[in-house]
Amino acid sequence: MKRGDIVIVATPVDYGKPRPAVVIQTDALTELGSQSIALCLMSSTPLKAPLFRIGLEPTELNGLDKPSQIMVEKLFTVPREKIVRTIGKLNDDELVLLNRALSFVIGLG
Repeated sequence: MKRGDIVIVATPVDYGKPRPAVVIQTDALTELGSQSIALCLMSSTPLKAPLFRIGLEPTELNGLDKPSQIMVEKLFTVPREKIVRTIGKLNDDELVLLNRALSFVIGLG
């Protein structure tokens, strides 16, 4: 798993069924064998919030089957074993948008 990968994750009870999420932690943590993975959940229910929701259309690269949004305000960490599988990844432009939105959400930008 690498930063920007889109995975299917078995989410905590409050967030319901397994759903897509984007890996947001640095690759260095994964390479060091971190037992948890930091993620942003995704949703197919749109919300008009361009500062912290990133819209994605389905592509072969991202592996999504319907238009979705990265819910950048929904940050969480799960044990590695909660990741069901990797379905795709963000492109470079989407990663830039994610970086900007994360900076806004956590107060660095």
